Amino acid sequence: MSITADGRPTLEIVGSLSPSRASDFKTCPLLYRFRSIDRLPQRPNAAATRGTLVHAVLERLFDLPPGQRSPAAAEALLEPEWERLVTDVPELAELFGTPEALAEWLASARGLLSGYFTLEDPNRLAPAERERLVEVVLDSGLRLRGFVDRIDVAPTGEIRVVDYKTGAAPRESFEGKAMFQLKFYALVIWRTRGVVPRLLRLLYLGDREVLDYVPDADELVRFERTLQALWAAIDRATEARDFQANPGPLCGWCDHQGLCPAHGGTLPPFPEAVGVVGEPVLGPAAED
Repeated sequence: MSITADGRPTLEIVGSLSPSRASDFKTCPLLYRFRSIDRLPQRPNAAATRGTLVHAVLERLFDLPPGQRSPAAAEALLEPEWERLVTDVPELAELFGTPEALAEWLASARGLLSGYFTLEDPNRLAPAERERLVEVVLDSGLRLRGFVDRIDVAPTGEIRVVDYKTGAAPRESFEGKAMFQLKFYALVIWRTRGVVPRLLRLLYLGDREVLDYVPDADELVRFERTLQALWAAIDRATEARDFQANPGPLCGWCDHQGLCPAHGGTLPPFPEAVGVVGEPVLGPAAED
């Protein structure tokens, strides 16, 4: 621990976790290494890019005043937001070989936006924060950080954390795993604001389903211990330079099969300078 210029103590940051990086390690430790230590680039794909686009439209929708947040308004935002994304990341345009393929993909994004309006009426909402970076440094020096899609605050001070999902809704037996991301955000909000969120809500736009969860302080204490244990495992793997592959159904979606020993690949040399493991933080919607 060091002291800042104004005399306040600061914690030395030993590492950083976001919900997706934590999920990477739980799913496959080697995937965590590729993304967080080797920092290998990931190819854009149509599904993830559609999620980014839909999130961007829903964020812009709330720039409009109540009464004007309609399905037509959301659809009108779709193509301008797509053009903005392509301007920022030109290689996204290469995802679609023909104008027809792009049109079909944009139509699927319109379907997700249509699904949103069946789940809630945005004209009745006044979000306190959108695409908000939340972060906290725990006493151990582990930094938790990530982008929250939306934070609603009631006049009484109660907090609701909302996340838009463009993938399929989970089966009942997997609902706990699906809520991992929002429990992560709830812990950060509790540790920084002193208030346990009243409700965690996942909106599955494609399946038009809502998944709600009510956390409590005792549960978040246990969840914090889980994250600390997860970080300890990451730290041990980093010290040993040993991140094992965990082959499974998700391997088909991985960009790095060519480097994975489980698929006949050869690992790259382990970086000599690792730095603060877990950085950089993901941008908005990347946790979807």
